[in-house]
Amino acid sequence: MIGTFHSVWGWVVIGVDLAAGLYGIGLSVFRRRPGIVFRFAMATAIAVSLLQVAAGLILYGSGERPGGFHLFYGVLIMIAVAFGYVYRTEMNKKNPALRWGLFALFLMGLGLRAIMTFAT
Repeated sequence: MIGTFHSVWGWVVIGVDLAAGLYGIGLSVFRRRPGIVFRFAMATAIAVSLLQVAAGLILYGSGERPGGFHLFYGVLIMIAVAFGYVYRTEMNKKNPALRWGLFALFLMGLGLRAIMTFAT
């Protein structure tokens, strides 16, 4: 059951990260300040990414072995979110919509790589 969730939720995470990233870049291009909706979109993108990593950790703990690189990209997602948290004040200083939008797209790229390296 959790394996199916992890497989399907991976694509949900990629879609949410893509939407939040494009929204942030769009705000930056049109020179609009990020408001509560953008903060909610980014919080959702980060939360669904961490939920996906947690599901992967549960699967790993139950004995599933997806392949080294799949695991590597899952760990990178955790590290990226940690760096985003640590540097959040820097990210909010100048053009925060662009910075957070690129961060969401980076998370999306890591998720895509994780899917592409499953069982290799």
